Amino acid sequence: QVQLVESGGGLVQAGGSLRLSCAASGRTFSSYAMGWFRQAPGKEREFVAAINWSGGRTDYADSVKGRFTISRDNAKNTVYLAMNSLKPEDTADYYCAEDFNYFKVVAGDSGSWGQGTQVTVSS
Repeated sequence: QVQLVESGGGLVQAGGSLRLSCAASGRTFSSYAMGWFRQAPGKEREFVAAINWSGGRTDYADSVKGRFTISRDNAKNTVYLAMNSLKPEDTADYYCAEDFNYFKVVAGDSGSWGQGTQVTVSS
């Protein structure tokens, strides 16, 4: 059973930056696609970004393109989300997800999810 633990959330002013991390344990991290999702209060969970097993493919939600960057370090079993030019509308709980199937990650149908880390962007 994989365990995913997010960290790096916090309070930041609009225009600022944060880097989220998601550490995985329990199975071969480098074989799995990873993704980030977010859920704001009162809203549905939404896709943010995904990265395939090698890092050779990434996808982003239109709302974060050009501002967020997903990356992974397979030697550290960790996936990152660098968030720049943050906006108040980026405020949400951020979750990482993992699945062997990249397209299931993008679709939000991953088999494994972390517990989330909170990001608050003040105006």
